[in-house]
Amino acid sequence: MYDLLLLLVLLALGYGFGQYAERRHYRSIVEREARLNALPAIASRYPPAEPHYQHALVTGSTVVSVDYFKRFLAALRNLFGGRVTSYESLLDRARRESLLRMKQQARTLGAVMVFNVKYETASISKGAGKTIGSVEVLAYGTALIPTPSR
Repeated sequence: MYDLLLLLVLLALGYGFGQYAERRHYRSIVEREARLNALPAIASRYPPAEPHYQHALVTGSTVVSVDYFKRFLAALRNLFGGRVTSYESLLDRARRESLLRMKQQARTLGAVMVFNVKYETASISKGAGKTIGSVEVLAYGTALIPTPSR
């Protein structure tokens, strides 16, 4: 009985703190996306044909850990099948955060755009039973930086 109560308390705490952290992170993402919206990041492999630009590799990396409640929900979903929505929001946050970090690095370099944007995703730690513990998303691209006029 005590074990069941402990499990329920841990699930409730995981749910509460996980939802709070996720909402706070999404608010931060939305605010920064609005600030960096003017800096385009496109998937095209080819830069604009305009001369007088330098190119620089820019990256943004994010590691997000799965909270206890999401891990529990994913385990249940694995039993019954279907979409694992608890991990979808985790990956969405990691992708958006990585893109923002890449764009911020490009802005720091004075770039006017980032092209050839790509993502890499990796599970970097395993939980019990080889479940996902943390996921890393790397966004990278080529920043287009205007060269000073001579």
